[in-house]
Amino acid sequence: MEYNIKLGDARDLIKQVSDRSVDLILTDPPYNLGPYSTGNIKMSWRKDFNNDVAEWDKVDFIPSEWVYEFSRVLKPTGNIFAFCSYNMLGKWHEAFDSLFDTFQFVVWHKTNPPPKLYKAGFLNSCELIVCMWNKGHTWNFGKQSEMHNFIESPVCQGSERIRNPTHPTQKPLKVINRIMEIASREGDMVLDPFMGVGSTGVSALRLGRSFVGFEANREYFEAASRRMEKEWGTDMKNGLFTDDRKSL
Repeated sequence: MEYNIKLGDARDLIKQVSDRSVDLILTDPPYNLGPYSTGNIKMSWRKDFNNDVAEWDKVDFIPSEWVYEFSRVLKPTGNIFAFCSYNMLGKWHEAFDSLFDTFQFVVWHKTNPPPKLYKAGFLNSCELIVCMWNKGHTWNFGKQSEMHNFIESPVCQGSERIRNPTHPTQKPLKVINRIMEIASREGDMVLDPFMGVGSTGVSALRLGRSFVGFEANREYFEAASRRMEKEWGTDMKNGLFTDDRKSL
């Protein structure tokens, strides 16, 4: 088991990953919800209610631009799981469906979503996770009752929530662990090109997987690095890259 994380643009860094070396791509790329944001809500009795999106989410994420690299690094037995929003589902399907035997999605139901103050629509209590694989893929099948495409968990909170810096879309380990257990085995290599504060990496190390992660935001990267070091208990290890890791 080993891990390797690097600060930088994932579009460049993924090119350093060896062909057919990754067992699971599990990632949370931008949702591109900026055009739908109405900004923070002013409240007279408390601080503004956060309804805005992060600046990094306003950068276009185009799934079709990742088809080649994802397909190149993934083993024939590998799986892809990617968090996405309703506005991105069709783009993911259009880009990846023809390349894989199966394209499905999982629903993450958040039991404690942010309130809808004006009661003008449904709570944003569900997020989608697209998933795709070919015949012979890794699949740790459980009982039929355990194989629903539905995961229920609170939004990340309490001691698990990273406070400095705060990542607005930090995913809870309960959700990440569930996917990791279904779609990979101990000793497998997991890749997250948009690792944020490192939740996928923490899950991978706790469950006995190796991990490669990229992050463009320095504060998030440093938070992820601290979490990885705490889980690992030592310095970073060399991963599947083909170049010299001393630059880390």
